[in-house]
Amino acid sequence: MPDWTEHDSILRSVPQYRDKLKSMKERILADAVMLGEIPAPTFGEEPIVRFLKDRFTENALDAISTDEVGNAIGLLPGRTGNRSILVAAHVDKIWESGVDHTVTVTANRLKGPGVADNAMGVTALTALPNILESLGVKLDANLIFLGASRSMGRGDLEGLRFFLNHCQHPIHTGVCLEGVQLGRLSYSSLGMIRGEISIESQVGTDWESWSLSGAIPCMNWIIQQILSIETPEVPKTSIILGSVQAGTTYSSPPDHALLRFEVRSEEPGMVARIRGRIEEFVDQINAEHQTRAGIQIIARRRPGSIGFSHPLVKGTREVMARLGIQPTVAPSISELAALLDKDIPSLTLGITTGSNKHNFNESIEIEPMYAGFAQLVAVLQLIDKGICDGND
Repeated sequence: MPDWTEHDSILRSVPQYRDKLKSMKERILADAVMLGEIPAPTFGEEPIVRFLKDRFTENALDAISTDEVGNAIGLLPGRTGNRSILVAAHVDKIWESGVDHTVTVTANRLKGPGVADNAMGVTALTALPNILESLGVKLDANLIFLGASRSMGRGDLEGLRFFLNHCQHPIHTGVCLEGVQLGRLSYSSLGMIRGEISIESQVGTDWESWSLSGAIPCMNWIIQQILSIETPEVPKTSIILGSVQAGTTYSSPPDHALLRFEVRSEEPGMVARIRGRIEEFVDQINAEHQTRAGIQIIARRRPGSIGFSHPLVKGTREVMARLGIQPTVAPSISELAALLDKDIPSLTLGITTGSNKHNFNESIEIEPMYAGFAQLVAVLQLIDKGICDGND
């Protein structure tokens, strides 16, 4: 049975947590800067994983390891260990190693590629043991810290999926961490496919045929057909055309073109139906033109949700209210999806506010992070006391 006296005590303590955590500013920011400046493209996360394991060692975590897919894992044993809570953050970034990862620090913010996605989320893993100690918070449950590899793009959540398939400790609840935005409350995952359409086309060289040749007209036709697909507003469904690549100059029709796209929907089966339509367009191009067109699906998600009324969601909203945080409820296509696939009650939280995500001038605000960390501690306490289990 949940202890509702404990529930009230935790909620009353949340503003005090935020204020006390300001004394840890220098240590938290030092880790955020270092994590921001370490390149970690998907499938190239080894340097940031080594840093994370070093921090786990300094924090005296148990069972520190790296598994076959490059996850960083550490265990903070609970007083009883009667349950295990997973705290996870993806360590990979969208930026390649050759990009300048320098982080600029000002009085109010950090700025640099990857500081929001996801250096600050990973900083929560390095800071949390010290935060709990500083606040005098001791949990009965084990905390499993996971720096998840191979999450983004072609990684397709491989790191977290592998961990969940091989973890020796049954996971009671999961909390996924993203650097931004504070107030994020994701308790559901969208159905999703992420794919690439490629076209190889014969290029004419004579004056009569050059304007009709090349890959761009064929790709343009496919794009127009995709844009003609009707997507319902309820349940929410969207087709995102992320990037198009073709050609290098003014006067030479390109023989290659590449389209990156993503389909998302709350409705089971909708993504599969739209995928079928897109595959038909590709087949039609192959049949009617002298081209070789292909489609490759590089990532998939299934829709899932614990529901707005779940005690974990309700408890998190109560914590946010004590901190004056306005919840932003939005479905996720990130790590949360893998946990919901395993029927593990989970949600995704943001640590601080920021702007220009996935731009070179990506930035995060310093002051709101104290509320973000206070929020995380209180949510873990509510989970630990069984208040988020739904047992009355």
